[in-house]
Amino acid sequence: MEVRNCTIQTHESDSDNVKSNAGETNSHKEVNYDELLTSAGVFGRYQVFLFFVTFPFYIFTVFSYYTQLFLTEVPPNHWCWIPELENLTQIERRNLAIPQDLNAQFGYSHCKAYVANWSEILLTSQKPNQTWNIESCKFGWEFNRTEIPYPTISTELGWVCDKNSYQATAQAIFFVGSIAGGVVVGWVADRFGRLPAAVLSNLFGCVAGIASSFATNIIYFSVCRFFVGMAYDNNMTMTYLIVLEYVAPKYRTVIANLPFAIFYSLGATTLPWIALACGHWKTLSLATSIPMALAILAPFVIPESPRWLLYVGRIDDAITKVITIGRVNKKEIPLKLIEQFKLTYTNRKEEKNISILNVFRSSKLRKVFLSMCLLFMCIMLVIDALVRSIGGLEFDIFVSFTLVSFTELPSLVLMSFILDLTGRKWLTIGSLLMCCIFSILTAFINSGLLSVLCVVVARFGVNMAFNITMQWSAEVMPTAVRGSGVSIVHITGFVSSILAPYVVYLNNFVLWLPSILIGFIALIGALTAIILPETTGIEMPQSFEDAENLITNQKFFDMPCLRKSNKNYVGNVNSSFEMH
Repeated sequence: MEVRNCTIQTHESDSDNVKSNAGETNSHKEVNYDELLTSAGVFGRYQVFLFFVTFPFYIFTVFSYYTQLFLTEVPPNHWCWIPELENLTQIERRNLAIPQDLNAQFGYSHCKAYVANWSEILLTSQKPNQTWNIESCKFGWEFNRTEIPYPTISTELGWVCDKNSYQATAQAIFFVGSIAGGVVVGWVADRFGRLPAAVLSNLFGCVAGIASSFATNIIYFSVCRFFVGMAYDNNMTMTYLIVLEYVAPKYRTVIANLPFAIFYSLGATTLPWIALACGHWKTLSLATSIPMALAILAPFVIPESPRWLLYVGRIDDAITKVITIGRVNKKEIPLKLIEQFKLTYTNRKEEKNISILNVFRSSKLRKVFLSMCLLFMCIMLVIDALVRSIGGLEFDIFVSFTLVSFTELPSLVLMSFILDLTGRKWLTIGSLLMCCIFSILTAFINSGLLSVLCVVVARFGVNMAFNITMQWSAEVMPTAVRGSGVSIVHITGFVSSILAPYVVYLNNFVLWLPSILIGFIALIGALTAIILPETTGIEMPQSFEDAENLITNQKFFDMPCLRKSNKNYVGNVNSSFEMH
């Protein structure tokens, strides 16, 4: 009995201590950045302002990426220029001086001409004779100006026939520059901040783009495109990440997709008509490069990344940014909340000795990470190859490019509504299979409006897969290596994009081969996606153990809309993490 009373007393004493500790803990409750941000306004006028102020950076990305297509494109209809026949019409010159070639596009040679005394031929009205000798073009080429009505660098410098690989080479070097830019600009972003990185990358594009307009040979042009490539992606991504960090979690999915759907689509669909309005490749290069200089104004209107400020220990600066948000949104942040937040981050210790190499020490994580890299490589290669293949479809390239680019808008809007119902895996597989089927159909249709519509549908599918994978790659990685892991996935996509121009270049040998190859690559991507775990409705893994459990507990056929209860499913997965 005495023992029992003693025990009871002890428990009561412990209970008092627990209450005391609870009160103490409560007064020093940890407050993370998202909680502080939410108190300043979930999605108010400040966030709307940031959303619209990043609009130019999406346009700059379009300019740095796609302008080269309109700088270097060659009209499919071209043949040797014969000075002595300049008084004849184009069709008369071609029919008289150019030998037939049934294996070539349009049925005539693009690189050979008959050898003849053309003055005598004109006087005697002779018709072409297949016994005449043939030689390579000596005086340059003649181009059908109805297809591309302005001079491009390729038509001006004669990048056709034995030099027809120059376009692909320049584009491949552009993507080599993108890889280098990812490393250099990424280092600047970690060392000096996201805004300096955004300004630097756009200045790369501005200066190198202006320099491109003075190019007189492939080496000069390729060097310029390398530095323009260093701007690509980074010139938009840095400001994109900043905006996401100033938006509460509830709205991040919308903010991740709407800028691409609206701003990026607008830039891509208007670029062909900007090219037509410029009327010359040099003017186009200047018109799409000079505006990037506006990025130097970014620090005056866009705030620095709050998470970067916290990362480098500038806690007071991060708090000041959030207080500004609250003031603009007319929300008053409780002083106690600010104090708790400051105390949380002052005492927080960052994990050390954690790197992306830890991913490769786990067989499960290694398989998923490498599969995600392969999936993204397939998607990026298909996207770039589809864009570059539209020039050979015997349909107006400006209309074709506009139609294909416009698919960004409906695909992203549709994805926003159905992604959480179908899940990442099966929507990615379905969209890539759609891309595969319609890419292969393009090979059999070969030309005209119907072939363009097939490319439009194929691009619609791969657009969805691209945006899903951007989000998916972050959701499978543990917090400690999420940033570096996603960066590596992105860089592998640039590596595969180096090959895309050469895939399209294969049409010089077999006209239908690029379309078949694009479809096959999309199929590889769809099969790769099967390996990856479904992440819809599941909390992002915090630790490596969480990530491994996510992979272990996956089911082959797991579609969120068919789950008994998404809430219960999340709880079950999380409880399995805790049990481990």
